[in-house]
Amino acid sequence: MLDASQMTEAGAGRLAHAPGDHPPVPRAKIGVMLVNLGTPPATDYWSMRRYLSEFLSDRRVIDYSPLFWQPLLQLVILSKRPFSSGKAYESIWNRERDESPLLTITREQTEKLRARLAADLGEGVVVDFCMRYGEPSTISRVKAMQAAGAEKILFFPLYPQYAGATTATANDAFFRALMEIEWQPAARTVPPYYAHPLYIEALAKSVEAAYAGMDRRPDALVTSYHGLPKRYLVEKGDPYHCQCAATTRRLRERLGFPTEEVVLTFQSRFGSEEWLQPYTVEEVARLAKAGKTHIAIMAPAFSSDCVETLEEISEEIKESFLHAGGERFDYIPCLNASEDHMAMIEAIVRNELQGWI
Repeated sequence: MLDASQMTEAGAGRLAHAPGDHPPVPRAKIGVMLVNLGTPPATDYWSMRRYLSEFLSDRRVIDYSPLFWQPLLQLVILSKRPFSSGKAYESIWNRERDESPLLTITREQTEKLRARLAADLGEGVVVDFCMRYGEPSTISRVKAMQAAGAEKILFFPLYPQYAGATTATANDAFFRALMEIEWQPAARTVPPYYAHPLYIEALAKSVEAAYAGMDRRPDALVTSYHGLPKRYLVEKGDPYHCQCAATTRRLRERLGFPTEEVVLTFQSRFGSEEWLQPYTVEEVARLAKAGKTHIAIMAPAFSSDCVETLEEISEEIKESFLHAGGERFDYIPCLNASEDHMAMIEAIVRNELQGWI
């Protein structure tokens, strides 16, 4: 990731017909910004507390009245949760780079996309990434991209299925960043791609590759999506549940699996209210008790492996399955920076840039 001065210096020049004392102006470019959920900078208590406070204070994520929610969050939840969350992150931390896997993978995705676009677009396109929560912040990267000469920016939330708590809040942060820029670039946002043929194909190939390495076929394939309060669907009309169901259905059809062999579930429930069901941690136990002793599980809502997949699925949910009598539990990694995933991301970017390039 380049900083603002490096990107500006790389493309700076003088405007045609400008007076001699006119300051250098970067050549006009198009920006492509990938955005993911976010990550704490470290696993200690205060790093985790700051990150969780930002995340859980987002009204898109937790929509309770701040008069009720903030005292509960700041005085009760954040007095304990940073310890447990920090322990979870510690178990999957990338010690070589001293960062979370989500940050490592998102950076790799950005670098690969930059190389793919540079093949024919050269320096005319600036590719970078940001996080909705934590660093690098959305506003810092948008300002750096604009300073580098990006007069048009394509903002790409890496969420296949739309939800107010993911895609919408990422776009909110982008729009707020634009409000702080005097000379605003033109802006576009990438729509959800839950049924995109290349996305479904990439998911299917990841399943086929995983199954090819097993000595016997799993009894069930569990597609586990991050959870959402049920009332977000009922009261607010959030399309997330429908789009998750569509992804699983299209994946099953592409694989040619029978309906009963592919299971749709939701994980990461928070709080006491009802969330989208069935809950993954409970459903895998039910499958084990029903005699399905070997399952494979994947997380189609996540573009990169993170604490929800590497810790929650591979540890907590796996333990629930084995404790209920399951014998073999295979986790199929997220698409991450695989060639199939990067080909999909590139195809979507090029399609959304039509008229700009």
